[in-house]
Amino acid sequence: MRAIVVGTGAGGATAARELANAGFEVIILEAGKEFKPFRRLLQVAGPLRRTGLLGNEKTITRMFPPMDTMRSSDDLVLVRGMTTGGSTVLSCGNIVRADHGLKEIGLDLTPEFEKIEKDIGVTEFPRERWQPVTEKMFEAAQKLGLEPKVTPKAVDSIKCVSCGLCELGCTTDARWDSRRFLSDAVDAGAKLYTSSPVEKVIIEKGHAKGVIVGSKTIHADIVVLAAGGIGTAQMLKASGLPAKDNLWVDIVLTLGGVLKGANQIKEPPMAWYTKHEDYILSPYLDILSHWFHKPWRNVSIEDRVGVMVKLADIEEGAVFADGKVQKTIKKEDYTRLDDAIGEAKKIMEYAGVSGPYINGVHNGGHLGGTVPLTKDDVDSMKPSWLPKGLWVADLSLAPRSQGLPTILLASAMARRVAGKISEEYRTNEITL
Repeated sequence: MRAIVVGTGAGGATAARELANAGFEVIILEAGKEFKPFRRLLQVAGPLRRTGLLGNEKTITRMFPPMDTMRSSDDLVLVRGMTTGGSTVLSCGNIVRADHGLKEIGLDLTPEFEKIEKDIGVTEFPRERWQPVTEKMFEAAQKLGLEPKVTPKAVDSIKCVSCGLCELGCTTDARWDSRRFLSDAVDAGAKLYTSSPVEKVIIEKGHAKGVIVGSKTIHADIVVLAAGGIGTAQMLKASGLPAKDNLWVDIVLTLGGVLKGANQIKEPPMAWYTKHEDYILSPYLDILSHWFHKPWRNVSIEDRVGVMVKLADIEEGAVFADGKVQKTIKKEDYTRLDDAIGEAKKIMEYAGVSGPYINGVHNGGHLGGTVPLTKDDVDSMKPSWLPKGLWVADLSLAPRSQGLPTILLASAMARRVAGKISEEYRTNEITL
C-alpha cells in the first residue's frame, strides 16, 4: 500500500519513518532542496549591516533559501524551513513537552512524548559552558521568583562548538534535526524526492488518490500532509478543501540590551527558560533583529544581549490557495507582549545588562492551527471533514498556540497519526 508524505520537518519525517517501518511503500515529497548549513552571512553581511544596505528580512531568504520569510502583516514576519528537515534544521534544538489546548479535547500524547524523547536523546547543555551573562540572568530570574529551568535540548555538547548560530544550520552535526528520522525512513525503503512542491491533492469520489507535482501526477492510497500550518493549509485550499482561519505562530519578540563583551552569541540559544501562563522568557540573541532591524544596528554582536518572549498568540490568521498569509498581531497580544517584555527587562537589570533596551522584530516560526482537531476527532486523529485517505501530521492539528518549543509536539502528533493510519489499513501496528 502506497503512502505519500508531503514535508520533511518534525511531522513529515516522523510520519514517513513510522509508516515505512510499518510496511507501507512510502514516497516523501519535499518542496525545498537538500539542506546545507549557512555560515557566509557573518562574512558577507557584517560590513553592510550598519549601513542598512542589507535591506529587510527577505535578504536572508535570497542568500539562504532554506530560511523562507514572509510578512503576514506590516508588524509580523513569519519564518519557515523550506528544505530537507523543514524548520528543525533552523531550530535551537529545544525539546519541551508542549500540550496547550490538548487536555481540553481529550488528547494525551504522553506515550509519544516519551518514545520520541528516547529516540532523539534529550540532554541539557552544561552550565559551565554558558556565558557569564547567561548565568547571571538565570540567577536574576531565580531572585525574581520566576523559577527558571535549564532547557531540555537535542544537542550533543561534545560536538557543539558554541558558535551560537543553530538557526543557520549545525555544521558539526551536534544538534538533532528531523533528517535523522528521514534517514531512518529511507533505510526502511522510503523514497525521498526533493525540489518537489505539491500543488494540490487529487480527490476522486471523496477519496484522496494522489498529488500533483508540477506536470506530474503521483498516485497513492494514502496522502499525508505535513508541510506545516501554512503549507498544509495552502494545499488543502488549492485542492478545493477547507482549512480553518485559525493560524497561530507563537509570536517571538526579543528585548535587546547591552553589555560590553557579553558574547552571548558564543553559546547555544535558549539555554534556560521561565514558563508563564501564556509565554516563556529565554536568553536569545535574535539574528533576524541583529542583521535587519534598524534600531539594533548601533550595537555589535559581541555586546548585544537578548531575552526572548515566545507568546502563545490568538489563533486567528488565514492562509490562501496561492500561499499568501494574512496574520496580524492582535491588541490583546500586544498587551501581553508588553507585560512579558517588562519581566525580561527586570531580568536584564538585575543581571547588570544596561540599556538602551530595544525591542526586536516581531516574528513567528511555529505555524499551526489550520486543521485543528476537536474532541470528536481525537480517536481517529483526523478531522472528520477530510476525505478518506487524506491525513494531516503536523502542527496544523494543534488547536491552540503553545508559547513553547514545538518540535516534540509536531513529532508526537505525527507518530500518533501514523499509528492510526497503520491501524485503519491493517498493516503492522506501531508499538509504543
